Amino acid sequence: MRFLTEPDVRLLAVTRWVAEELPEDAAAWQVNVDTADGEMLIEFAGRQCYESWENKAGRTNAQYIENIKQIGHLSVVEHAGASLRFAAVSRSWSHEAVRHRHLSVSQLSQRYVDSSEVNFVVPPAIRGTRLQPAFEAVCRRSVAAYETLTAFLVPTHEEPSTARIKLAREAARSVLPNATETRLVLTGNLRAWRWFCKLRATEAADAEMAEVACRVVEILQGVAPSVFNDFEEKTSEKDGRAYYHTKLSY
Repeated sequence: MRFLTEPDVRLLAVTRWVAEELPEDAAAWQVNVDTADGEMLIEFAGRQCYESWENKAGRTNAQYIENIKQIGHLSVVEHAGASLRFAAVSRSWSHEAVRHRHLSVSQLSQRYVDSSEVNFVVPPAIRGTRLQPAFEAVCRRSVAAYETLTAFLVPTHEEPSTARIKLAREAARSVLPNATETRLVLTGNLRAWRWFCKLRATEAADAEMAEVACRVVEILQGVAPSVFNDFEEKTSEKDGRAYYHTKLSY
């Protein structure tokens, strides 16, 4: 059992451009050589709408995407996507994250996976304070209760079936707190991730949620900088926490 204070957020996959040649009707388009694959796809999709391949305005890819954001033509941003893996996050965090219905979710199952060696995420407000020992004691008692319940529900005199084990774990997991660590993969298009970051990386968000969402912003700024460059890092005057803000309403 470990008590975790640092979320683990990792980029697993992003959109990759694989076309070796442009379609004949788009042959006049010249994209910047240093453009990320996903952002290249965004520009291609946008130019396809109006057949504006010649780029008479002379915009760079970054300028093109900035114009798209300013006018709200974000449907073309949906063509590029990213998959991230989250660990050292709490079930409380995941309860909020999965409300974003445009994100696809694959989450650790408490029915199939034994939780007797589970970890817990210490809430930011409790970390390093005199409350943390009491918090840890409660978590330990919950694991003891979990083990008692599973031991009672799974017979020891015979080889338990998979169905019997699942039945025991699904009942016993009810005593584990929201601080229980979970792990999950979330996949979404960049428009969905923008909305996630706009709502969750803010000063007003739940402290753990904001902490993790800020990591998401930083990761996505690395792989799609033109899509996320309007997210500005700020420091809360209330508690000194970092958060991100965008002036755009979407």
